[in-house]
Amino acid sequence: MAGNAPAVDEAGPSSSASPGGLPGGSTLPGAGGPRRPARKSRTTLTIVAIVAVVIIVVGGATAYELETSKAPGNPCASFTPQQLGANATPGQVSGNTTPNYAAATTLTNGPLATVPVGTTIQVVAGENFWGSLISQLGGNLTNVLSIVTNPNADPHDYEANASDAAAISHANLVVLNGVGYDDWATQLIQSSDTSGQEVLNVGNLNGVSVTGGIVTGNPHQWYNPLYVNHTLLAMYSDLVALQPASMSIFQQNFHNLNASTGGGAQGVSIDQLYSRANQIRQQFAGTVVVSTESIFVYLANYTGLDLISPPEFMEAIAEGNDPPAASVALFECQLESGNVRVMVYNIQTVTPITSTLESLAAQQPNVTVTYVSETIQPPDTSFQDWMYGQYNSLINALNAAELGGTNP
Repeated sequence: MAGNAPAVDEAGPSSSASPGGLPGGSTLPGAGGPRRPARKSRTTLTIVAIVAVVIIVVGGATAYELETSKAPGNPCASFTPQQLGANATPGQVSGNTTPNYAAATTLTNGPLATVPVGTTIQVVAGENFWGSLISQLGGNLTNVLSIVTNPNADPHDYEANASDAAAISHANLVVLNGVGYDDWATQLIQSSDTSGQEVLNVGNLNGVSVTGGIVTGNPHQWYNPLYVNHTLLAMYSDLVALQPASMSIFQQNFHNLNASTGGGAQGVSIDQLYSRANQIRQQFAGTVVVSTESIFVYLANYTGLDLISPPEFMEAIAEGNDPPAASVALFECQLESGNVRVMVYNIQTVTPITSTLESLAAQQPNVTVTYVSETIQPPDTSFQDWMYGQYNSLINALNAAELGGTNP
């Protein structure tokens, strides 16, 4: 298949309490009478008592400091140094490196209905990150509608409407993220049963399913450079299948999108984008980071960052559920441990818990908060320009952490 897909590096990648003291000793009672010996005795005893109290207080405070991490009242005492990021381990490139193109694209209701030259190919993308890419591949030979575009809403919670149903019923090609992320679209496709329609399911392409874990079941595939490359090739093949006579145009568009020089209508190229990701890996691999949501797992692994936030916390937030209390406690202790350098915050899955953690991170002198989104922001930006901006924000946060000063 024609294409100049970017090369992928397969080689993988405390809280503290203020010391307390014992209460001071009580005053010794007077002996009565004017006799000097008795007065001298009282003075001597008072001095001895004061010295004893000072020794006890100082000794008690020192012992308190030494034993704080073991004290039953310390919520971080039950977590291991590894859980708190004490032993940084570079992340490894994750995900299925062998795409399943045969399973990626299916046809609804009969054989493929090709599109004659001169007729615009109608494409519907479930989300604007995939819509941006196929729009650049198809150019003026396609009309692309992206359904989920609102930067102020959680895409996980999207509810389809009649306009979405109509658009899908008239599409030659529908691009879905899959993995439970856009089930509403799957239902509309089944209901419309459009003859000869192509349906590209990115989850099926990459072997990601709802039954998997935080990697094999993670729907945020557009944050994985491997999966984006796979998807671009599948999109190219689907467009060629729909309009074979336009193959040379699709080839040129593919080349332009991936060109190492970038520039042009698409701005940053795919090659430039993932060269930036490789730069992060070379410079910051092993840096300890946390994320409020599973959106960052693929990119953290690809760039070699050590993502230590509890998987059950990230998955719960991604699914719109309350995370387990133990995972919240661990996340808080990770932020206070002094080991975490960056917190990645998903601005489209904000909850009271994530807001509290954001505030806690801002209080830590060693932690910088950087922000990511699920959909392209602003919506009219290309996929590459949007993602490149997020990479740059991440680099700035990592640089700030490396210099040792972060939050005001």
